Amino acid sequence: METINNESSRREFIKTTVMAGTALVLASNSTNLLATEWSTTKPNIKSRGYAAFDNSGVLKPWEFERRAVGDNDILIEIKYASICHSDIHQIKGDWGEQQYPQVPGHEIVGIVKEIGKNITKFKIGDRAGVGCMVDSCLECDDCKTGEEQYCNETVFTYGFPEKSSPTGISQGGYSTNIVVKGYFAIKIPENISFQEAAPLLCAGITTYSPLMKANLKKGTKVGVAGIGGLGHMAVKLAVSKGAEVYAFTTSKDKVKDILSFGAKEVIVVDSMEKLDPYYKKLDYMISTIPSQYDVAAYASLVKPYGSYTQVGMPNGFELTLNNLGLAFTRVNFNASLIGGIPETQEVMDYCAKNKIYPQIKIIKAHEINQAWKDVLNKKARYRYVIDASTI
Repeated sequence: METINNESSRREFIKTTVMAGTALVLASNSTNLLATEWSTTKPNIKSRGYAAFDNSGVLKPWEFERRAVGDNDILIEIKYASICHSDIHQIKGDWGEQQYPQVPGHEIVGIVKEIGKNITKFKIGDRAGVGCMVDSCLECDDCKTGEEQYCNETVFTYGFPEKSSPTGISQGGYSTNIVVKGYFAIKIPENISFQEAAPLLCAGITTYSPLMKANLKKGTKVGVAGIGGLGHMAVKLAVSKGAEVYAFTTSKDKVKDILSFGAKEVIVVDSMEKLDPYYKKLDYMISTIPSQYDVAAYASLVKPYGSYTQVGMPNGFELTLNNLGLAFTRVNFNASLIGGIPETQEVMDYCAKNKIYPQIKIIKAHEINQAWKDVLNKKARYRYVIDASTI
């Protein structure tokens, strides 16, 4: 993949990619783009997974069915799926009431085992991945500009109403297989392992998208707050663009790791006074903190009229902040939600080409519940990846 040198060329790249992809979908499904087509003559596909049956946060083995492969679908035999903090938030009802049983997981990689008759993007045997979305209208302005995550009809990968699903909701990647519209699947390059590719489908794209929009240059001073699954990728991606990275963490035992990721400095925030030396020092900051915190205090580290992006999603999707404190910083506060399909392919290709890999630990399916506890207790280093062959 060619290097995307600036934001305007990136936008043109994404626009061109979307137009090409949408044209294929329109050509193959011009009669009803909004509806997911699937065969009623073929039987549903049996699957096994680890599902939540209530909001306790405990997952158990579950056998269920996927829809049969439709004309615009592909069937992926899942090889690995990684654990995102979002999985825990959603299953425990932190973001609203849920329907159960529900299989979480939106960092999914595997092998294409079956394709619908209209599929040209993949062939059987290809390496493919699925991130945070499995469907959208593909007709609105957001979809046409490659930002399907903002479409009003987007179906996210698990827990969302989905008419084509035998269970009534989308079911995620802690499972043996998944059926998905071909447009929403990502090509996995040969020069990256499945297990290292998986976290890029959420942690990678969620940090890559705002970092690229920040138009980083060599020497840009970038702050990263919260060094977990997302934060460690933010550090690596920013460093790859030549940025001078300052990492802020509450875990002192992560310092050595973070320095090895390329950070210039690691600040252990065991008291808010630790922020003082960095007041108005940064050009840009990204926060992956998924809980309530003093936003204005962190924003004050950015130079006036610089930008601060929030990507961590707290309980209820809500952050309480001191508006006056934020006003005094004169910092442009914004938030970002994952990234579209073309940009997700972009980060996958970029990381594979430049050998930017997440730090992972492979686990077996029966270890999922303990891994969730470790994530909540800040013990993950830095992404747990489930071996789907153990489900």
